[in-house]
This record gives sequence, structure tokens and C-alpha cells, in this order.
Amino acid sequence: MDAGVKVWDPGVRLFHGALALCFALSWISADRWQDLHEITGYTLAGLLLFRLVWGLCGPRYARFCQFVRPPRQVLAYLQRMRTGREARYLGHNPAGGMMVVLLLTGLALLATTGWLYTDWLWGEAWVEAAHEWLANALLVLVGLHLAGVALASWRHRENLPRAMLTGRKRSPGQSDVC
Repeated sequence: MDAGVKVWDPGVRLFHGALALCFALSWISADRWQDLHEITGYTLAGLLLFRLVWGLCGPRYARFCQFVRPPRQVLAYLQRMRTGREARYLGHNPAGGMMVVLLLTGLALLATTGWLYTDWLWGEAWVEAAHEWLANALLVLVGLHLAGVALASWRHRENLPRAMLTGRKRSPGQSDVC
């Protein structure tokens, strides 16, 4: 049996789990438990700062330069997905890389609007509306992310959630993109 190769380092894996937990707790605590909502929001912001640094100087598959692709390449990958002929990537595929960018950007904007509403612009309706809109948009993106993970797992016969937990993926084949 293939022991696989190490792809996701502990920093990426812990970040991913902690970020998901903070987002879920922030969502649940909104309008109910303000202290918990603020703590998880500030923790989420700190996690984003960590990921920014890790994306610049972390291990190979954590680096943005490894998985952020131009829109033209993302669209070409999505087109190949429609025909069922997309390549398996050892790291993030182009669509997954774009999703990471969208999620991190959205979460950064969410944390910023939350901070502005808490500290500087308390009571400003437009900041509260922007914060709520971003949270709802991120919930849609999370759903799309999970659907993409499920589709890629099925198409490539690989349990991607398990890979995120263990850090290991199946060894690359000749047609896989490393």
C-alpha cells in the first residue's frame, strides 16, 4: 500500500482547523454572545496574519506562489473539469487555489469590518451591513469549497479531508501535477 507523500505541513493543517473552528464559532455567536464573537473574530484575524507569513515563507505547498494561478489558468482548469479531464494536483489545483484566495480575502475583509464596527465605527449601519453580507457570502464560499473538495476527492479517488488531517496524499502518478 502507498504510504503517500507529505504535502500539508502542521502549520497549514492547524491553521485550517483553527480557522474553520473560529469561523463556525463566530457565526454561531453572532448576536448572541458578543464576547465570544469578538474573541473568535480577533483570533481569526491573527490566524490570517500567520497564514500570510506562512504563504510567503512556509514549506513548498503552503506558499502562495505554488498554488495561486492567473484567472486564465483557473478558467482552463474549470473547463477541463466540465469534461472530466482535469489533472490531479499534489497541492491545490487551480480552482482550489482561487478558492483559497477568495476565502482568505473575504475573511480578511470580514475581520476588518468586525474590528471597525467594534472599535471605530460602532453603530454605523453600513459597516454592520457589510460585515453581515461578508459573513453570508463566506458561508456560500465555504459551501462551494466543501463541494469542490468532495468532487475532487471522488474524481481522483482520494480522501482530501483525510489528507488535510494526516498531511499526506497519494504519491503522484505520471500525469499528476506536482
